[in-house]
Amino acid sequence: MILATTPEIAGKPAQEYLGVVAGEAIVGANLFRDLFASVRDIVGGRAGAYEEVLRDARETALREIAEEAERRGANAIVGISLDYEAIGSGGSILMVTAVGTAIRV
Repeated sequence: MILATTPEIAGKPAQEYLGVVAGEAIVGANLFRDLFASVRDIVGGRAGAYEEVLRDARETALREIAEEAERRGANAIVGISLDYEAIGSGGSILMVTAVGTAIRV
């Protein structure tokens, strides 16, 4: 499956458009990770635990759109956009959404 944020894939024109595909990943923030990230923010540096959660959530959302596109007979997704939202009380839940257009090249 070819995944692209661009509206087309260079050298591979779309033969068929198979519709919009979307995938979501929702993850809760861990108390210990929150405490570690707070300490890290105070002393400086990167919050590696949060970066890992974001990476995993993004990969899950992208995997979901790839699976949906494959079910439709697509072999590529173009125009992918990713959206990150903190939801829940105090932003304790992270939601990552991936949306794109499934195509056959």
